[in-house]
Amino acid sequence: MPSLRDIRRRIRSIRSTAQITKAMEMVAASRMRRAQQRVTAARPYSEAMRSLIGELAAMVGGPSAADLHPILVQREIDTVGIVLFTSDRGLAGARNTNVIRSSVELELSQRDEHAIELITVGRKGQDFMARRGHQLLGTFTRLGDQPSYDDMIPIARVVLDSYLAGVMDLCFLVYPRFVNTLTQRPQVDQLLPLQASERVERSTDYIFEPDPTSILNELLPRYVEVQIYQAMLETIASEHSARMIAMRNATENANDLIQSLTLTYNKARQASITREVTEIASAAEAMAAAAR
Repeated sequence: MPSLRDIRRRIRSIRSTAQITKAMEMVAASRMRRAQQRVTAARPYSEAMRSLIGELAAMVGGPSAADLHPILVQREIDTVGIVLFTSDRGLAGARNTNVIRSSVELELSQRDEHAIELITVGRKGQDFMARRGHQLLGTFTRLGDQPSYDDMIPIARVVLDSYLAGVMDLCFLVYPRFVNTLTQRPQVDQLLPLQASERVERSTDYIFEPDPTSILNELLPRYVEVQIYQAMLETIASEHSARMIAMRNATENANDLIQSLTLTYNKARQASITREVTEIASAAEAMAAAAR
């Protein structure tokens, strides 16, 4: 059984850890509120952008795929690109693990028939893929907790240039979608080319200046940037939510462990006191017997 000193030392250590995890929980909660506001504010724009691109594609598309913008052409798939979003830091529960698992499952489902190209956003995904021996097409880290739209342009440029150059024929985004504080669900979205189901029939008559094709040529790169930016916002909100919950659970576990150790300490201390009293009583009896 450990000594009283060892138990006291362990209680102090765990209490210090609980204070740290409590502070991290409060910081994550503060950052989560701001990130949640940003992601919910950006979703309507992202969805409207996707709807508009679908209507324009339906208007511009002719009887053959050659009439479409290169980003919209459905071509034979030789190489699949995956853009994986994770965080730079850990201590966020199983969030990064779940997203990476979804990426690996997507990779394994495509690897038998297609080559794979990977782009990682976040150090956790980069390190995992590097350990597996992947040669990354691009990697982006240290974007911070509040990345701007301009920070997403280099990522979008790598994706667009790779797709237009034929380095990849199909591109997916894999990221954690922020559902609520307790739930962050791994999401796999096809980014390029635009899915046929999204090329909706025209529901509104527009007057274009200049022509729809020119507008589509300008909007499509913005569409890719917006979808990547939205995935990044979802990732940040999910990270702070998962970290807040993980730190809360760690604090509660530390407090439970402190209570358990305190009970053990009290029992050991009482046993020590009882033993000392017994020894004193025995010594007194021995001395009394010797005096007689």
